[in-house]
Parts: sequence; structure tokens; C-alpha cells
Amino acid sequence: MNEILSSAIQSVTQSKGAFCRFLSANDTHATGGHQYGFLLPIAAYSIIFNQDKVRGENKDKTVKILWQNDLETESRMTYYGRAKNELRITRFGNDFPFFKEEHVGDLLIIAKQTDDDYKGYVLSTEDDIDTFMLHFNLSVDRPNQIIDFSNKQCENNTLQAAIDKAIKNLNDFPQTSEMGKMAQELFNKLHRITDEKVCESPDKILLNWYDTELSMFRSLEEKIYNPIYTKPFADCQSLIEFSNKILNRRKSRAGKSLEHHLSAIFTAQKLIFEEQVVTENNKKPDFLFPNGICYHNFEFPAEDLTILGAKTTCKDRWRQVINEADRVDERYLFTLQQGISKNQLKEMADENVKLVVPQSHVDSYPEEYHESLCTLSGFIEIVKEKQERMPKHFLV
Repeated sequence: MNEILSSAIQSVTQSKGAFCRFLSANDTHATGGHQYGFLLPIAAYSIIFNQDKVRGENKDKTVKILWQNDLETESRMTYYGRAKNELRITRFGNDFPFFKEEHVGDLLIIAKQTDDDYKGYVLSTEDDIDTFMLHFNLSVDRPNQIIDFSNKQCENNTLQAAIDKAIKNLNDFPQTSEMGKMAQELFNKLHRITDEKVCESPDKILLNWYDTELSMFRSLEEKIYNPIYTKPFADCQSLIEFSNKILNRRKSRAGKSLEHHLSAIFTAQKLIFEEQVVTENNKKPDFLFPNGICYHNFEFPAEDLTILGAKTTCKDRWRQVINEADRVDERYLFTLQQGISKNQLKEMADENVKLVVPQSHVDSYPEEYHESLCTLSGFIEIVKEKQERMPKHFLV
């Protein structure tokens, strides 16, 4: 763990409140337009100000923010309550290093130390971002969120009650595939979601399933581990081993969760697909449409083959999909990433990698690339069109 990441985790842990967000193209001035600092989660108001907010009234305060343990700015935190219900940080100075296009998709972290002193961090690498998010059990699909230190697992009381009932008899963690299925069934039952509704709104349903599973996992984690961590540990080594066990389980779940939910979406859509098919050089793309038999049959038209990688973040890992299937010229990659730089998007285009993102995430990407992005529903339609025209005798 590098120094900045370690310091960010420590500062947040010791803070009086903290929040984070993924930087968009507008945040870094990559759009070329004028904007007013970093937009913050409105729930952060209670962390920043001691008084209740009043709609119709603006409120602001000047604070010192120490960035990356190196650069200090005297910035203003402002609540705009007159024309809108919005919270922002402004005033960073002309040479603020993170107002650069290369920082699109980075994770911004703000931690309150005292009423007037804050620490700020920007994490750029996927490993650092993933480690930070896993440490605090945060969801990568939420662009703007409070870092909650309480034992409250989700903000929706109805959902929490349903989760508590679902895990009541569980004394151990189920397989990641089973956990994903439990979350899907729970959410669908709670909101009366049918396969027809899944097909109508796959982008939205996928994110709901993903977040429901994380809330369920958090609750189960508390249920199973609470009797352990509330008692003194025999020694330091025991504490370290226990902490590593928790983090490793979080990594294991997070690494497969997205794939399980995508698989359920594709099944509801009645697409023909196969997961982890072995292609050339023992490569295994996450999803191959229609299946491995067709892929390895060179009489099957290559243009009717589709591969899809699935990665929660893709700033650097997108390159892993380039050589996963030699017969396929264009590769698709689904991600929950909240925006990446123009240079990275150009590199993807040059390598024939097409990004698939939830509809709600499109605006976090540079505007000139919006048309080149594919939503999940758009990707499904592309595959359906191929499967409707492909020779059916190959599937017998």
C-alpha cells in the first residue's frame, strides 16, 4: 500500500466525517466549459455545517484543505439553497493540479479533521481506488457518496428489514453466485420486478441488484463478524489475520458480483451466451455470444460472434480484453467506471474496444464521446440482432 493511499484511509478513519466522488470531465475542466468547483453529496451538509440547511438560503464557509499531504488550499464550501439544492467546494487556485483532463475518473476524497481543516486526496490507479473502496465497503457505481462509519447497512428501512429477514438463518457466507441470486430475488420481490421489467430497464435494474447485494453483504458481514470483533484479540497478529480475512472476502465477492448480475440480465433477455469460454492461448473472455462451440467452428460467421468483458473499473484494465478472442475484431467492455479521459477513450477506439456503461453513467464521460459509448440496453439490442439473423443450424 503506497503512502498516499495509506494516508487517505487513515485520515478518513480518524475524521469527523468524510465523503468521496469520482471526478467527471466537467470537474477537471476537460469539457472546456466553466464550472464551479467540485459538486459534493448533499448529505455532506451535516458534516460541513453545524446548522440545519434552509431551502431558499445560501450558506458558505472558508476552510483549509491539505491535498496529498503536500499542497494546501484555502477553499470555500458553499450550500446553494436559493435557486437549487446543491453543495460545492470552490477556490483552489489557478495551479490546482487536479484540474487536468487526465484525472477524469479519479477518486476524490475529502475528510474533515476539524471544523476548519480538511484533508483531500485524489486516487488515480485502479488498484488504489479498489483498495480504498473495499476498505470502507463502498459501491463503485455511486459517483457521489458519504463514507458511513456507522453499522447502518442501507438507508432504506424497508429494504433493510427485508435483508434482515433474508439473512436471519445464515451463519456463513454463501457462494458469490448465490449471494447475487438472493439479492436479485429480494429486490424483485420488494419492487414487484418481473422478467419483462428487467428487459425494459436493464441498465437501471443491474445497478439496483448490484447495490442491493452490497447492502446484503454488509449486513451479513456485521451479523457474522460482530461477535468476533467486539471481543479483545489475543495479540496483534490475530487482529491482522482477522482484518485480512475480511478484506479478502470483500475482494472475492466484488470480483464476481458484476458478472453474476450481467448473466441474470442476459438470461432474462433470452440471449444465447456462455461464460469463461476458452479461446486462443487459454484466454477466457467473461461472456461470449452465442457460445464456445460456435466460436471454435470456423464455418460460423465471425461477424455474428460477440465478446464482452466485465470490469467494475477500467482505467487501465481495459487492455486485458484486447487479445481475448482472435476471431472477433470489435471487443465490448462493460464497466461501472465513472468516466475516463479522452486519451484513454481514444486508445480504446484505436484497439477496437467499445465501452458499455449504464445509461445513468454516460454523462460522466467527455461529451464528444457520448455517441461512441454503448448502454447495456443498446448492447443487448446489438446481440439480439446478430442472434436473430445467425444460421440456426449451428445451435443444434
